[in-house]
Amino acid sequence: MRWKDGRRGGNVEDRRGMSGGKLAGGGIGFVLIALVVSYFLGIDPQPLLEAGSGMSSQQQTGDVGTPEDEAGQFVDVVGTNVNDVWANLYDGYKKPNVVIYSQGTGTGCGYGQAAMGPFYCPADQTIYLDLSFWQQMETQLGASGADFARAYVIAHEFGHHVQTLTGTSQQVRQAQQRAGSQAEANKYSVALELQADCYAGVWAAHAATASNGRVALERGDMEEGLKTANAIGDDMLQKRSQGRVTPEAFTHGSAEQRMEWLSRGYQTGDPRQCDTFN
Repeated sequence: MRWKDGRRGGNVEDRRGMSGGKLAGGGIGFVLIALVVSYFLGIDPQPLLEAGSGMSSQQQTGDVGTPEDEAGQFVDVVGTNVNDVWANLYDGYKKPNVVIYSQGTGTGCGYGQAAMGPFYCPADQTIYLDLSFWQQMETQLGASGADFARAYVIAHEFGHHVQTLTGTSQQVRQAQQRAGSQAEANKYSVALELQADCYAGVWAAHAATASNGRVALERGDMEEGLKTANAIGDDMLQKRSQGRVTPEAFTHGSAEQRMEWLSRGYQTGDPRQCDTFN
């Protein structure tokens, strides 16, 4: 993937090296529940984080700008390019905040930890990234370590921001509250996550145009992205963590579904083709 000559937005908040936010009594247990549920059972931790947003977590402020290291610069360049693409596709687009951190940090949705992987908090419209996840993707999950595979994960989180701006995320949460079972609620989560995958593909289709070619996919990049989508499918993660597949617990979609929707977004370049709910 070509990116090093891409435009830097200079709006990445770097909290790496800062101590994690302090939790009120019971907070640590709350976080552990979220981690166990999301990482090993395949259930979306977002509702748990939102439910815990009222607990006292120390909000931090890091340096805002373009980080000096290559990994931080990558986040800035890719995020800036994703913003440029969506500004062209969606009237009224508003950029999210981007925070990179290590181990743990306070968020508008409660306390976030690295084991949760990259996540988006709708309460403060911020994307949170612990960059150690890149290594975990490759060494523990069997995903690709290529630049585009990492960019796909970032673009997926930006997709959740688009869903917040369009009201889709709010509608899904309301539908989940009305759901008659956890399995039914999980189906809405799957649709939301697959749409974010599709939106990541839409970004990839327009990346070069938005940057005059300074950010662009190269030969083999989409294959690396599909390899990552396969590796982080719910069925693959469940096989690895518990030795069996329980589809009713899916929250992000199967490997096949994730690859399908990433491909559809890339092939069409049209967010209107990302209706995973119908």
